[in-house]
Amino acid sequence: MKHSNISIFIPHVGCPHQCSFCDQRTISGAQHLPDGYEVREICRKALGEVKSPEDTEIAFFGGSFTAIQRDYMLELLTAASEFVGEGKFRGIRCSTRPDCISGEVLSILKKYGVTAIELGAQSMDDEVLAANERGHTSEDVRRACSLIKEAGFELGLQMMTGLYKSSQKSDIDTAKALISLAPDTLRIYPVVVLKGTKLAELYESGEYVPAPFDEMVERCAFIMNYARKYHENVRIIKCGLHASEFVEQDMVAGYYHPAFRELCEGAIYRRLIESVIPAGCKAVTVAVNSREISKAVGQNRSNINYFRELGTELKITGDERIPVYKCVLLRR
Repeated sequence: MKHSNISIFIPHVGCPHQCSFCDQRTISGAQHLPDGYEVREICRKALGEVKSPEDTEIAFFGGSFTAIQRDYMLELLTAASEFVGEGKFRGIRCSTRPDCISGEVLSILKKYGVTAIELGAQSMDDEVLAANERGHTSEDVRRACSLIKEAGFELGLQMMTGLYKSSQKSDIDTAKALISLAPDTLRIYPVVVLKGTKLAELYESGEYVPAPFDEMVERCAFIMNYARKYHENVRIIKCGLHASEFVEQDMVAGYYHPAFRELCEGAIYRRLIESVIPAGCKAVTVAVNSREISKAVGQNRSNINYFRELGTELKITGDERIPVYKCVLLRR
Protein backbone atom coordinates (compact mmCIF):
# COMPACT_ATOMS: atom_id res chain seq x y z
CA MET A 1 0.00 0.00 0.00
CA LYS A 2 1.34 3.43 -0.92
CA HIS A 3 2.40 5.58 2.02
CA SER A 4 0.97 9.08 2.37
CA ASN A 5 1.35 12.07 4.68
CA ILE A 6 -1.04 14.55 6.25
CA SER A 7 1.31 17.53 5.97
CA ILE A 8 1.16 20.30 8.55
CA PHE A 9 3.62 23.12 7.88
CA ILE A 10 5.44 24.88 10.70
CA PRO A 11 7.04 28.08 9.30
CA HIS A 12 10.57 29.17 10.08
CA VAL A 13 10.38 29.30 13.85
CA GLY A 14 12.83 27.95 16.37
CA CYS A 15 15.71 27.48 13.93
CA PRO A 16 18.92 28.73 15.57
CA HIS A 17 20.41 29.71 12.20
CA GLN A 18 19.38 31.50 9.02
CA CYS A 19 20.98 29.39 6.29
CA SER A 20 22.19 31.03 3.09
CA PHE A 21 19.42 29.48 0.99
CA CYS A 22 16.54 29.70 3.41
CA ASP A 23 13.29 31.57 3.01
CA GLN A 24 11.13 29.02 4.76
CA ARG A 25 7.82 30.81 4.17
CA THR A 26 8.37 30.59 0.42
CA ILE A 27 9.54 26.95 0.50
CA SER A 28 6.67 25.70 2.64
CA GLY A 29 4.02 28.06 1.33
CA ALA A 30 2.92 28.58 4.94
CA GLN A 31 2.82 31.91 6.74
CA HIS A 32 1.17 31.32 10.09
CA LEU A 33 1.73 29.02 13.03
CA PRO A 34 -0.92 26.31 13.45
CA ASP A 35 -2.07 25.67 17.02
CA GLY A 36 -3.33 22.51 18.66
CA TYR A 37 -6.93 23.22 17.67
CA GLU A 38 -6.00 23.59 14.01
CA VAL A 39 -3.95 20.38 14.11
CA ARG A 40 -6.96 18.51 15.51
CA GLU A 41 -9.22 19.93 12.81
CA ILE A 42 -6.78 18.95 10.04
CA CYS A 43 -6.40 15.44 11.42
CA ARG A 44 -10.11 14.96 12.06
CA LYS A 45 -10.98 16.00 8.52
CA ALA A 46 -8.23 13.84 7.01
CA LEU A 47 -9.24 10.79 9.04
CA GLY A 48 -12.66 10.93 7.42
CA GLU A 49 -11.21 11.24 3.91
CA VAL A 50 -8.09 9.05 3.77
CA LYS A 51 -8.76 5.55 2.46
CA SER A 52 -5.90 3.85 4.33
CA PRO A 53 -5.13 5.73 7.57
CA GLU A 54 -3.00 2.80 8.75
CA ASP A 55 -0.55 3.68 5.95
CA THR A 56 -0.65 7.42 6.64
CA GLU A 57 1.43 9.60 8.95
CA ILE A 58 0.78 13.07 10.34
CA ALA A 59 3.81 15.05 9.15
CA PHE A 60 5.15 18.25 10.70
CA PHE A 61 7.26 19.83 7.96
CA GLY A 62 8.61 23.25 7.15
CA GLY A 63 10.85 24.14 10.08
CA SER A 64 13.08 22.51 12.68
CA PHE A 65 10.40 20.82 14.75
CA THR A 66 12.54 19.90 17.76
CA ALA A 67 14.00 23.43 17.92
CA ILE A 68 10.69 25.22 18.41
CA GLN A 69 9.63 26.39 21.88
CA ARG A 70 9.06 23.29 23.99
CA ASP A 71 5.53 24.21 25.13
CA TYR A 72 4.49 24.79 21.53
CA MET A 73 6.04 21.51 20.37
CA LEU A 74 4.17 19.63 23.10
CA GLU A 75 0.91 21.38 22.17
CA LEU A 76 1.24 20.17 18.58
CA LEU A 77 2.31 16.65 19.58
CA THR A 78 -0.53 16.32 22.09
CA ALA A 79 -3.07 17.25 19.44
CA ALA A 80 -1.61 14.97 16.78
CA SER A 81 -1.15 12.00 19.11
CA GLU A 82 -4.92 11.83 19.66
CA PHE A 83 -5.20 10.63 16.06
CA VAL A 84 -2.55 7.91 16.22
CA GLY A 85 -3.31 4.28 17.01
CA GLU A 86 -5.68 1.49 16.07
CA GLY A 87 -8.24 2.68 13.54
CA LYS A 88 -6.37 5.97 13.21
CA PHE A 89 -3.13 7.11 11.61
CA ARG A 90 0.05 5.05 11.68
CA GLY A 91 2.20 7.66 13.41
CA ILE A 92 3.79 11.10 13.30
CA ARG A 93 6.68 12.27 11.13
CA CYS A 94 8.71 15.43 11.74
CA SER A 95 11.70 17.18 10.21
CA THR A 96 14.48 18.88 12.14
CA ARG A 97 18.18 19.76 12.26
CA PRO A 98 21.00 17.33 13.18
CA ASP A 99 22.12 19.55 16.05
CA CYS A 100 18.62 19.61 17.56
CA ILE A 101 18.53 15.90 18.39
CA SER A 102 19.26 14.50 21.84
CA GLY A 103 18.27 11.53 23.95
CA GLU A 104 15.80 13.69 25.87
CA VAL A 105 14.15 15.00 22.70
CA LEU A 106 13.85 11.51 21.27
CA SER A 107 12.19 10.26 24.46
CA ILE A 108 9.56 12.99 24.16
CA LEU A 109 8.93 12.23 20.49
CA LYS A 110 8.57 8.52 21.23
CA LYS A 111 6.09 9.21 24.03
CA TYR A 112 3.77 11.11 21.67
CA GLY A 113 3.77 8.58 18.85
CA VAL A 114 6.42 9.96 16.51
CA THR A 115 7.54 7.16 14.20
CA ALA A 116 9.86 8.88 11.71
CA ILE A 117 12.38 11.73 11.89
CA GLU A 118 13.86 13.49 8.87
CA LEU A 119 17.12 15.36 9.24
CA GLY A 120 18.10 18.27 7.04
CA ALA A 121 21.72 17.24 6.56
CA GLN A 122 22.11 19.19 3.26
CA SER A 123 25.82 18.40 2.88
CA MET A 124 28.53 16.22 4.41
CA ASP A 125 31.25 18.66 3.35
CA ASP A 126 32.12 20.82 6.34
CA GLU A 127 33.39 23.65 4.12
CA VAL A 128 30.04 23.74 2.28
CA LEU A 129 28.10 23.62 5.57
CA ALA A 130 30.10 26.55 6.96
CA ALA A 131 29.88 28.59 3.75
CA ASN A 132 26.08 28.23 3.79
CA GLU A 133 25.83 29.09 7.51
CA ARG A 134 24.24 25.81 8.50
CA GLY A 135 25.62 25.95 12.05
CA HIS A 136 26.33 22.22 12.30
CA THR A 137 28.98 19.80 11.04
CA SER A 138 28.98 16.48 9.24
CA GLU A 139 29.79 14.82 12.55
CA ASP A 140 26.56 16.24 13.99
CA VAL A 141 24.72 14.43 11.19
CA ARG A 142 26.41 11.12 11.98
CA ARG A 143 25.75 11.48 15.70
CA ALA A 144 22.07 12.35 15.22
CA CYS A 145 21.55 9.47 12.79
CA SER A 146 23.04 7.04 15.28
CA LEU A 147 20.78 8.28 18.10
CA ILE A 148 17.67 8.15 15.92
CA LYS A 149 18.32 4.63 14.66
CA GLU A 150 19.22 3.35 18.13
CA ALA A 151 15.93 4.75 19.46
CA GLY A 152 13.99 2.79 16.85
CA PHE A 153 12.70 5.65 14.67
CA GLU A 154 12.52 5.54 10.90
CA LEU A 155 15.33 7.77 9.65
CA GLY A 156 14.97 10.15 6.74
CA LEU A 157 17.75 12.34 5.37
CA GLN A 158 17.57 15.43 3.20
CA MET A 159 20.42 16.73 1.06
CA MET A 160 20.86 19.75 -1.22
CA THR A 161 22.85 19.75 -4.45
CA GLY A 162 24.43 22.80 -6.03
CA LEU A 163 24.96 24.79 -2.84
CA TYR A 164 27.45 27.68 -2.61
CA LYS A 165 31.01 26.26 -2.55
CA SER A 166 29.81 22.77 -3.51
CA SER A 167 30.84 20.85 -6.62
CA GLN A 168 29.81 17.75 -8.49
CA LYS A 169 32.32 15.75 -6.45
CA SER A 170 31.22 17.13 -3.07
CA ASP A 171 27.55 16.55 -3.90
CA ILE A 172 28.16 12.95 -4.96
CA ASP A 173 30.42 12.35 -1.94
CA THR A 174 27.64 13.75 0.27
CA ALA A 175 25.10 11.39 -1.27
CA LYS A 176 27.38 8.39 -0.80
CA ALA A 177 28.09 9.38 2.82
CA LEU A 178 24.40 9.84 3.64
CA ILE A 179 23.38 6.60 1.93
CA SER A 180 26.10 4.74 3.86
CA LEU A 181 24.30 5.78 7.07
CA ALA A 182 21.44 3.49 5.94
CA PRO A 183 18.51 5.90 6.12
CA ASP A 184 15.06 4.58 5.29
CA THR A 185 14.33 7.55 3.05
CA LEU A 186 16.26 10.24 1.19
CA ARG A 187 15.11 13.56 -0.26
CA ILE A 188 17.25 15.36 -2.84
CA TYR A 189 16.71 19.09 -3.17
CA PRO A 190 18.67 20.83 -5.95
CA VAL A 191 19.18 24.34 -4.64
CA VAL A 192 16.75 27.09 -5.59
CA VAL A 193 17.92 30.68 -5.09
CA LEU A 194 15.12 32.71 -3.52
CA LYS A 195 14.71 36.48 -3.22
CA GLY A 196 15.88 37.98 0.03
CA THR A 197 18.35 35.22 0.94
CA LYS A 198 22.10 35.37 1.45
CA LEU A 199 22.46 33.03 -1.51
CA ALA A 200 20.57 35.52 -3.70
CA GLU A 201 23.07 38.22 -2.68
CA LEU A 202 25.98 35.92 -3.57
CA TYR A 203 24.35 35.11 -6.90
CA GLU A 204 23.66 38.74 -7.77
CA SER A 205 27.24 39.72 -6.90
CA GLY A 206 28.59 36.94 -9.13
CA GLU A 207 30.28 35.12 -6.27
CA TYR A 208 27.90 32.18 -6.57
CA VAL A 209 27.60 30.77 -10.07
CA PRO A 210 25.23 27.80 -10.37
CA ALA A 211 26.19 24.90 -12.63
CA PRO A 212 24.11 24.50 -15.83
CA PHE A 213 20.63 23.04 -15.34
CA ASP A 214 21.29 19.96 -17.48
CA GLU A 215 24.45 19.22 -15.50
CA MET A 216 22.44 19.25 -12.27
CA VAL A 217 19.90 16.86 -13.76
CA GLU A 218 22.73 14.46 -14.61
CA ARG A 219 24.21 14.86 -11.13
CA CYS A 220 20.95 14.03 -9.39
CA ALA A 221 20.33 11.19 -11.84
CA PHE A 222 23.67 9.68 -10.85
CA ILE A 223 22.75 9.90 -7.17
CA MET A 224 19.36 8.27 -7.72
CA ASN A 225 20.88 5.47 -9.78
CA TYR A 226 23.66 4.95 -7.22
CA ALA A 227 21.14 4.59 -4.41
CA ARG A 228 19.08 2.07 -6.37
CA LYS A 229 22.15 0.09 -7.48
CA TYR A 230 23.99 -0.17 -4.18
CA HIS A 231 21.42 0.47 -1.45
CA GLU A 232 18.01 -0.78 -2.52
CA ASN A 233 16.54 -0.28 0.96
CA VAL A 234 16.98 3.51 0.72
CA ARG A 235 13.80 4.98 -0.78
CA ILE A 236 14.23 8.29 -2.60
CA ILE A 237 10.89 9.90 -1.79
CA LYS A 238 11.59 13.30 -3.33
CA CYS A 239 13.89 14.82 -5.94
CA GLY A 240 13.30 18.52 -6.50
CA LEU A 241 11.12 21.03 -4.68
CA HIS A 242 7.37 20.45 -4.91
CA ALA A 243 5.48 22.57 -7.41
CA SER A 244 4.62 25.88 -5.74
CA GLU A 245 3.45 29.30 -6.89
CA PHE A 246 5.50 30.78 -4.04
CA VAL A 247 8.73 29.25 -5.34
CA GLU A 248 7.98 30.24 -8.92
CA GLN A 249 7.26 33.80 -7.77
CA ASP A 250 10.36 34.24 -5.58
CA MET A 251 12.96 32.21 -7.49
CA VAL A 252 15.86 34.15 -9.01
CA ALA A 253 18.09 31.20 -10.02
CA GLY A 254 18.65 27.52 -9.38
CA TYR A 255 17.11 24.22 -10.34
CA TYR A 256 13.36 24.38 -9.96
CA HIS A 257 11.21 22.36 -12.37
CA PRO A 258 7.76 20.91 -11.56
CA ALA A 259 8.87 17.54 -13.00
CA PHE A 260 12.51 17.55 -11.90
CA ARG A 261 12.48 13.91 -10.80
CA GLU A 262 11.01 12.86 -14.14
CA LEU A 263 13.87 14.67 -15.90
CA CYS A 264 16.40 12.80 -13.75
CA GLU A 265 14.82 9.42 -14.36
CA GLY A 266 14.72 10.13 -18.08
CA ALA A 267 18.47 10.82 -17.90
CA ILE A 268 19.05 7.54 -16.06
CA TYR A 269 17.29 5.58 -18.78
CA ARG A 270 19.01 7.48 -21.58
CA ARG A 271 22.40 6.43 -20.23
CA LEU A 272 21.23 2.85 -19.72
CA ILE A 273 19.93 2.62 -23.26
CA GLU A 274 23.13 4.13 -24.63
CA SER A 275 25.12 1.41 -22.87
CA VAL A 276 23.31 -1.43 -24.68
CA ILE A 277 22.87 0.01 -28.21
CA PRO A 278 25.56 -1.22 -30.62
CA ALA A 279 27.49 1.46 -32.51
CA GLY A 280 25.96 2.38 -35.86
CA CYS A 281 22.61 0.75 -35.10
CA LYS A 282 19.80 2.30 -37.19
CA ALA A 283 16.82 0.83 -35.34
CA VAL A 284 16.59 -0.87 -31.98
CA THR A 285 14.04 -2.17 -29.47
CA VAL A 286 14.79 -2.23 -25.75
CA ALA A 287 12.68 -3.46 -22.87
CA VAL A 288 12.31 -1.88 -19.44
CA ASN A 289 10.07 -2.58 -16.48
CA SER A 290 6.46 -2.15 -17.60
CA ARG A 291 5.85 0.61 -15.06
CA GLU A 292 8.93 2.51 -16.23
CA ILE A 293 8.13 2.93 -19.92
CA SER A 294 7.17 6.61 -19.68
CA LYS A 295 10.40 7.36 -17.78
CA ALA A 296 12.46 5.56 -20.40
CA VAL A 297 10.69 7.43 -23.20
CA GLY A 298 11.55 10.67 -21.38
CA GLN A 299 9.59 13.83 -20.77
CA ASN A 300 8.00 14.99 -24.05
CA ARG A 301 9.62 11.92 -25.70
CA SER A 302 13.04 13.45 -25.09
CA ASN A 303 14.90 10.13 -25.21
CA ILE A 304 13.18 9.01 -28.40
CA ASN A 305 14.13 12.34 -29.99
CA TYR A 306 17.68 12.18 -28.60
CA PHE A 307 18.42 8.85 -30.26
CA ARG A 308 16.64 9.85 -33.46
CA GLU A 309 18.99 12.82 -33.76
CA LEU A 310 21.88 10.37 -33.46
CA GLY A 311 20.43 8.31 -36.30
CA THR A 312 18.77 5.53 -34.29
CA GLU A 313 15.05 4.83 -34.26
CA LEU A 314 14.30 3.66 -30.72
CA LYS A 315 11.32 1.57 -29.66
CA ILE A 316 10.68 0.87 -25.97
CA THR A 317 8.56 -1.99 -24.69
CA GLY A 318 7.67 -3.26 -21.22
CA ASP A 319 8.49 -6.42 -19.28
CA GLU A 320 7.49 -6.59 -15.61
CA ARG A 321 10.34 -9.03 -14.91
CA ILE A 322 13.00 -6.40 -15.58
CA PRO A 323 14.18 -4.54 -12.47
CA VAL A 324 13.74 -0.77 -12.16
CA TYR A 325 16.63 1.21 -13.70
CA LYS A 326 17.57 -1.69 -15.97
CA CYS A 327 17.05 -2.21 -19.69
CA VAL A 328 17.46 -5.17 -22.05
CA LEU A 329 18.34 -5.06 -25.75
CA LEU A 330 15.72 -7.10 -27.64
CA ARG A 331 16.62 -6.65 -31.30
CA ARG A 332 18.50 -4.45 -33.71
